[in-house]
Parts: sequence; structure tokens; C-alpha cells
Amino acid sequence: MATRTDAPTRREQILREAARLFAERGFHGVGVDEIGAAVGISGPGLYRHFPGKDAMLAELLVGISGRLLTGAKRRLAEADGVPGEAVLDSLVEGHIDFALDDRPLITLHDRELDRLRDSDRKLVRQLQRQYVELWVEVLCAVYPGLAEPAARSAVHSVFGLLNSTPHLGRPGSLPGRATTAGLLHRMARGAFAAAAAGE
Repeated sequence: MATRTDAPTRREQILREAARLFAERGFHGVGVDEIGAAVGISGPGLYRHFPGKDAMLAELLVGISGRLLTGAKRRLAEADGVPGEAVLDSLVEGHIDFALDDRPLITLHDRELDRLRDSDRKLVRQLQRQYVELWVEVLCAVYPGLAEPAARSAVHSVFGLLNSTPHLGRPGSLPGRATTAGLLHRMARGAFAAAAAGE
């Protein structure tokens, strides 16, 4: 994810705190008053920004799926649409940024996706499938002998590896962001190379 230099909007602050609280205590374990208190407004004041907690959850989960896909498309476009090693590295780096910076959203997705309305859940799945297929295209270009089904399995496996960050301990207990990012990157590329070697 690109690093922002401007201050987050009130809406973004609400979503960030809602994600943190939902991840810590579960969707039903958090009230609107608590979310409001976390951003310095009254619970009823939240309704000026969102119709309710369900809308916050939907925006969080649909939003991150859309941002991951948009970011991946941008990385591919910046390489003039020609997949290669540098594009694969860039995709891995982008997903690592998400996995390290948005850990509550990973927990939220794992625990609360089924709470979304059918239409929102289907949209999340659609965006995720497009994201996976973009990775598959790049991976098959880097490893021409890798069949698409094996590439797809490898991509899902690497996502599982990268998305394990909520289980690594609290951010302060990690060896440092750069060190953790480098380790995750080497592991991801190693997994892809192993998948290609096994074909």
C-alpha cells in the first residue's frame, strides 16, 4: 500500500478503530459507543458517517479487497503490462505491506466474512478471485513451465503464509518491520520457486 502523508479523514479514523476493535473483541463484542469513543465522538455521531456496524464491516472487507486488486493492477501497469521477476517482487512487496500494516483486517476477514450480506460477500470473493488470477498470470510468466492449477495453488499457499502475520505476536515483539518483510519476501519467493521446481 502506498504510504500516505495526509491525515486520515474522520471516516477513515472510524474504520481503522472499528477494524482494531472488531479484531480484538469480535463484531458483536463491540458497540457503536465504543467505536465513537475511540475516535472522540459520540456513538450516535457515527451515524453521520455510517448507517451502522454492518456498513462499517462491509466497507472494511470490500474495501481492502478492492485496494489489493487496484494496487496489483497498478504495479503491473507500471511495468508496461509485461509480467516478470520485478513485477512478481513488486506484488509480493505490496501484499507484505498489507499483511504487516493491516493485520486487524486479516483477522476480521477470517472471523467475520460470513456476517456480510450475500451481495457484499460475493463482491469480496469476486475481487479476491481477480486478485489471485492477476498473480497467476504473473507467476506463469516468470515460471513458464508452471501449469495454471499449480500456480493458483502456489498463490493461495503464499497468501496463507503472508496472511499469517496476526499470529506472529504483537507488532512490538517482531524483529523489526524491515527484517520481517525481508523474511516474508524470501519465504514467498522460495515457495514459488519450489512450486515451479515440482512441476
